[in-house]
Amino acid sequence: MNHIRPRRNRRSAGIRKMVRETFLQPQQLIYPLFVADHDSYANPIKSLPGQAQLGFQETFREIEESLKLGINSFVLFPVVEESLKDKIASYSYSDDNFYLRLIQEIKQKFPQAVLMSDVAMDPYSSDGHDGLVKDGKILNDPTLPILEKMSVAQAQAGIDIIGPSDMMDGRVGSIREALDTQGFEEVAIMSYTAKYASAYYGPFRDALDSAPKDGDKKTYQMDPANINEAYREAQLDEDEGADMLMVKPALCYLDIINRLKEFSHLPISAYNVSGEYAMIKAAAQNGWLDEKAAMTEMLLSIRRAGADTILTYFAKDYAKLYQEGYTQH
Repeated sequence: MNHIRPRRNRRSAGIRKMVRETFLQPQQLIYPLFVADHDSYANPIKSLPGQAQLGFQETFREIEESLKLGINSFVLFPVVEESLKDKIASYSYSDDNFYLRLIQEIKQKFPQAVLMSDVAMDPYSSDGHDGLVKDGKILNDPTLPILEKMSVAQAQAGIDIIGPSDMMDGRVGSIREALDTQGFEEVAIMSYTAKYASAYYGPFRDALDSAPKDGDKKTYQMDPANINEAYREAQLDEDEGADMLMVKPALCYLDIINRLKEFSHLPISAYNVSGEYAMIKAAAQNGWLDEKAAMTEMLLSIRRAGADTILTYFAKDYAKLYQEGYTQH
């Protein structure tokens, strides 16, 4: 007779909790916020139910509420007026940039909050690309000085973590050197190491109105078919001075998260992107999925794959459930 019965460890909720292997706490989540140049403003994003473009007061309120729920970290994405965009993204480091002013004010009001920035040209570019465009081609090396200026301006404003999302070659080393030269050795870099050319970014681009005006991003974002390329990008980013590595998106790239966790000794982050969030929201609104259970299962899968931190629009929803003691198991 076989005396081995794994089901004994699943017999009750108490036993299942006792032997549970994977845990996700609110402090491991990074909450993305879309911020706009308004004192008081909340413009709902149709393709991201529950999310909105936020003015200064609403951003402060969201951060305050999130901190009370145990969320300590936030990534800020700027909604820039079209009239301020140009081919060289000059508004990104301008003295009158509202994004830089907002960073300063958040750090004054909530010094305990960890703020991560977005470093790429697309929110500020009239071309909608992450790099400088000339004759239809995205230029790598001429983009780097722009990213350097952007990063230094954000560091001066008080950002804690620089987030280069552009996928230009050499940008981590270039930004690291610029920060160090200007005395910002303590400002960290979380590089978008394995950022794939994904179909799951649509709602995000709606939120920022940052889609490319022409062409696509496949010459700089990674081919979804590739694994070894992620190792190469990770090694380069480590060598150039990255402090954390990110995989984006998360759900279709759990294998990449897992492999980079084994490959690198740096903390691994995963971006649970807008399309992944929107899928669950839409299915739940149609009564096809239990939103709480599906959200929890999705986030746990990302954590189980090896992510130390997760950027997710579900951060606040999950933190509320966590505080209430909710568990689907």
